[in-house]
Amino acid sequence: MRRLTGLSIAVMFLAIFPTHAQQLLPLQVSGWTQNTAVAPVQALPSGSPILAEYGWKSTETASYGDGTQGIGVVLFDMQDPSGAYGLYSYLRTPDMARANLTDHSSISSERALVLAGNLVLDIRGKDLAKYQLQLKALVAAIEPKARDGALPMLGQYLPQKNMVQLTDRYVLGPQTLNELFPGGLGDSLGFQSHAEAELAHYHLSGRDAILLVVDFPTDQIAARQLADLQKYFHVNAANPANGSPMVFAKRSATLLAIVSGASSEAEANTLLNQIELETDRSWNEPTFEFKEPSIGMMIVGSIVGAGTICMFALIAGISFGGLRLVVKRVMPGKIFDTKNHLQVLQLGLGSKPINSDDFYGYSAPTAPGQPVDKNLPDRVAMRIFR
Repeated sequence: MRRLTGLSIAVMFLAIFPTHAQQLLPLQVSGWTQNTAVAPVQALPSGSPILAEYGWKSTETASYGDGTQGIGVVLFDMQDPSGAYGLYSYLRTPDMARANLTDHSSISSERALVLAGNLVLDIRGKDLAKYQLQLKALVAAIEPKARDGALPMLGQYLPQKNMVQLTDRYVLGPQTLNELFPGGLGDSLGFQSHAEAELAHYHLSGRDAILLVVDFPTDQIAARQLADLQKYFHVNAANPANGSPMVFAKRSATLLAIVSGASSEAEANTLLNQIELETDRSWNEPTFEFKEPSIGMMIVGSIVGAGTICMFALIAGISFGGLRLVVKRVMPGKIFDTKNHLQVLQLGLGSKPINSDDFYGYSAPTAPGQPVDKNLPDRVAMRIFR
C-alpha cells in the first residue's frame, strides 16, 4: 500500500510539473554549465497574442557560461514547423546575417536565431561569432528533440528583384499582420478561414513599399475577401481619403496580393504583375452531377449483360457449326477436311495418315467390298471414332 501511494504521488507530481519531465534545453553545452552569468532576454512573453497565432506550446530559458563569458538562451516550443518558421521570421531582423547552424539560422554580433523543426532558439550574448563551438553544440543537442515537417512555400511567390533582404515574414494571424502591415487589414483578410500570408519590404523609386501575399483555401474565398477589402478600404483608388493608406490589390486564383507604400497603381503593378499562379482555375462553369446507381440496378445489369454475352456465344456457335455441317454434306471433301489440308490437331507421333472419315458421322461411300481401316497407331494421342 505504501508503494502504491508513493507511485500515485509521483504520477501527480509529473502531471503538475510536466515541463521538468520534458526539458528540452541541455544541462551542459560544450563544457559550459547552466548559470546566471547572462540573463536570457525573452523577446515575447508567454501570453503574447503573437505567440498564440503561431501556435505556441511552451517556453524554456537557460544561460550557459564558464564564469567569465556566456550566452542566454530562450527556446520556443511550437505546435508545428510552420508556426515555428513564422515565429523565426518574425523575430529575425534585417541586420542579422545568414548563419551555418541550420538551414534557417541567422546571427548578428549579439544575437542568433535558429529554426530546428518545431523549435526556435533565441540566443543572446556579446560577440557571438567567437562562440561557434558552443552554438553548434547547443543546436546538436536540440535537433534530435525537434519534430520535422514541411515548411511554408508561400515565399516563392515574392519577387526577388528590389526586395530588402531578410525582411520577409510569414504571418498566420491578424495581430501579427496589423503590426507588420499598415492599414489595419488583419481582421479583414479571413485568417479564420485558414488563410496564410507572407510579406516583404521593397525599394520602389527610392521609397519603401510592402508587398503582402495571402493564400486562401479556395478561389471563391479569395474573390470574396478581395470584394470585402474593396468595400471597406480604399483599394486601387486614385485619391484615397485623408489619413487612409494607399493600397493596391490584385487576385490570381487563390492568391491575393496587396501593395502598400506605392505612389501609383502603375508603380504597384511592377510588383503585382509578378504574382501569378502557374495554373488558373475556374469554378463557375456548368457541371453535371453523376449519380451512382443502386446495388439492385448493378446486380440486374450484371445478370442481363452476362445473359446477352451467353446468348451471342450460343447463336454464333450454332451458326458456325451448322454452316460447316451443311457445307460438308453438300460438298464433301471439297472445302473442309480435304485430304491435303486436314484440320485436325495431332501430336504427330505416328506415321500413318489420318482418315477424315474417322472424325465425323458422315463419310463418302467406299467401293463395294473395300474395308474401312479405323485402327490408328497406338502412339497417337487422340483417337475419335464414329
